[in-house]
Amino acid sequence: MDSIRDIGESVGNSVVERVGRAMSRAQERTPLPVDLLESEDAYLAVFDAPGTQTTGVQVQYDAGAVEVRIDRFRGFHEGFEMRYPGRGLSLDGRVELPDDARVDAEAATATLQDNGTLHVRVPKRETTREEIEVDDADGEETGE
Repeated sequence: MDSIRDIGESVGNSVVERVGRAMSRAQERTPLPVDLLESEDAYLAVFDAPGTQTTGVQVQYDAGAVEVRIDRFRGFHEGFEMRYPGRGLSLDGRVELPDDARVDAEAATATLQDNGTLHVRVPKRETTREEIEVDDADGEETGE
């Protein structure tokens, strides 16, 4: 028969595990923190991505935004057992580029840094003659 101490420890372990799983789910529902930077020739989105391997990263450009999906894995640690699974394993992030951003999404690159950040560089497109809107003498826009 289990002693009161064993029952108390079992209940305590169950509570800790449930709290950890709830924290993990909350982290998975929270968007990844991101900074958006701009230079003369590109936008740079910097996402927090600690504990990520390159095989677990998906990046896409959709409707004027950079979207990131990160799948992380919990490693096995010899001699240890999981007591508190608090880190989210499937994380998402998104950052909208400015409305007037003209980018070359096909030339975008994503690099996972050693410091646990994911850098997504989206080059700007050069404006071509056909893309310049010109006001005519009546004040109406015309495309060349």
